[in-house]
Amino acid sequence: MAEIAVAANRRIAYQPVPIDDFAAQLKADGVPDDYVALIRYLFSSVLDGRNSSMTSDVERVLGRPPRDFAVYARETAATGVWSIAA
Repeated sequence: MAEIAVAANRRIAYQPVPIDDFAAQLKADGVPDDYVALIRYLFSSVLDGRNSSMTSDVERVLGRPPRDFAVYARETAATGVWSIAA
């Protein structure tokens, strides 16, 4: 969130949501149980920070070197997609 806020020159606040609350809301919104289970798995296991370093896998799979998220955020912000509509 901080990288996007800097790149977009906007104040953006991150509000953490406990996974149990998020899963309960997904279920209340009618998301199928298998999707809710997948989201729980992704947010509690896969996205726990252990995969935060860059590897050669991106280049091997995509044919281009990996980019730092800050570079992505700056390039995306430059498109205006995160601008506040007047």
